[in-house]
Amino acid sequence: MSLRIIAGEWRGRKLAAPQGDTTRPTADRTRETLFSMLLSRLGSFEGLRCADLFAGSGALGLEALSRGAAHCLFAEMDPAALRALRGNIAHLGAQPRCEVRAGSVLALAPARAACDLLLLDPPYASGAGLVALDRLARLGWIGPASWISLETAADEPLRLRGFAQVAERKVGKARISLLQREPAAP
Repeated sequence: MSLRIIAGEWRGRKLAAPQGDTTRPTADRTRETLFSMLLSRLGSFEGLRCADLFAGSGALGLEALSRGAAHCLFAEMDPAALRALRGNIAHLGAQPRCEVRAGSVLALAPARAACDLLLLDPPYASGAGLVALDRLARLGWIGPASWISLETAADEPLRLRGFAQVAERKVGKARISLLQREPAAP
């Protein structure tokens, strides 16, 4: 699969996809839809602190950086995906704005501060995204103003607890859901 940055500083630059079939890179069309949905709600990506979780090639986080995000943490555990991710970061010269954590999203320690934007693209039909959301919220990665993108299979049931689905789009075999935390009960 051919991947490229869609907009911003690195527009048109190609990204390497991981070798093998362990990961499923987000297609350009799906990323274009996602970032259009986010831009209409955020207004700008300037200065945002992002996390690209289940990062694969890093295409989502690198797209956010290209559009002006200040920093992105990438979490990925597959060795082939980590090689592609690190290569893509180096290819773009993005190292000063990136942090790569080699390991499971579920192994992340408590956050120093909540992220402005979290991009989750877990394996389809695994339930890993919902498990990660719960854990990330408890560990302070998700704050009251954080925006979350969760990509799932188009027909995958989404049973959210503690999160409101603000928007949803189906693109091919994927469903993109934009989420925010529900306010805590008084």
